[in-house]
Amino acid sequence: MTSTALAESARVKLAILRVGSAVYALDVAHVREIVRWQAITPLPVAPRLIEGVIDLRGAVVPVVDLARALGAGAVSAGPTARIAIVESDGLVMGLAVDAAVEVMSVDAIALEDPPALATQAGYDAVRAVVRRPDQAPALVLSLEHILESVYRSALSRQRAPHGESNPSKDPQEDAA
Repeated sequence: MTSTALAESARVKLAILRVGSAVYALDVAHVREIVRWQAITPLPVAPRLIEGVIDLRGAVVPVVDLARALGAGAVSAGPTARIAIVESDGLVMGLAVDAAVEVMSVDAIALEDPPALATQAGYDAVRAVVRRPDQAPALVLSLEHILESVYRSALSRQRAPHGESNPSKDPQEDAA
């Protein structure tokens, strides 16, 4: 391996996304593409965190509102809103975000661990933190955590009495 190839392998590309006022990142290796916002068709009796589906060039893709999955409000369908099409463990889904900001290439060594207090308390939504010059740090999300949140939201819906969606439930419980 040449020194240039070795240097390239020590770099990580991140898709920087905005959800509300927070800045998150996803490893580009998991991002298939980022598409403009389009109407999401609701799925009746779907897990709480699945907003619905979109038709992406003939493929039906489920969409998760990343804000809700992280325990925040909801993504607004504005002019900067996007849907990041991601793949993890063979599953393809869309993540609704308020904006796609940039693609950032960083040295792998620049990925810092989340604060110890958070990880010791069982927090696993963020797998790394990246400092950005003169800007807020970007929190590198764990797609596995997001998928787990969707699975838990499905289980909570199954536990609700038949025909009831338990609307009074706090959405942050789904993301926990």
